Amino acid sequence: MKIGKNKVVTLTYTLRADDADGAIIQEVKEDKPFVHLFGAGNLLPAFEENLNGLVGGDEFGFDLDSKSAYGEATDEDIVKLDKSIFMNNGELDKELVQVGRYIPMQNDDGHLIEGKVLAVEQDGIVMDFNHPLAGKSLHFSGSILEVREALDEEITHGHVHGPEGHQH
Repeated sequence: MKIGKNKVVTLTYTLRADDADGAIIQEVKEDKPFVHLFGAGNLLPAFEENLNGLVGGDEFGFDLDSKSAYGEATDEDIVKLDKSIFMNNGELDKELVQVGRYIPMQNDDGHLIEGKVLAVEQDGIVMDFNHPLAGKSLHFSGSILEVREALDEEITHGHVHGPEGHQH
């Protein structure tokens, strides 16, 4: 069966910085494969474009420039937040707020985003909400393990259910 919209795809991959010889950023192996609902808008569009039409047993390898991956880092995504957001019992939570640490937060629309603490200043906390891979070119390589039809419930919910997928 070919990969296409509303198919459940099980795959392994290695994500590298820059190109096929770059530093490994992430590895997903066969013992814990990546299982996703193809075409549900949950993945990078360019990632899906490169997998579209492949079948179980196929191997893949492709580069994504930063624009096709997570975009360029922007100064607009670096913000200074009021320290009061990070207070616990009237004191700054110094265990949470450490330079270099990623902190899960919500944006104005209620979506979960992660921000990296860049600086702790007298008048606020400077955070970077750019994606950690923004501005980077990426290389993906891996294998398609299985392709199956998605269940109606998976299509309705927009994600895979069951083993290695979302559990309700």
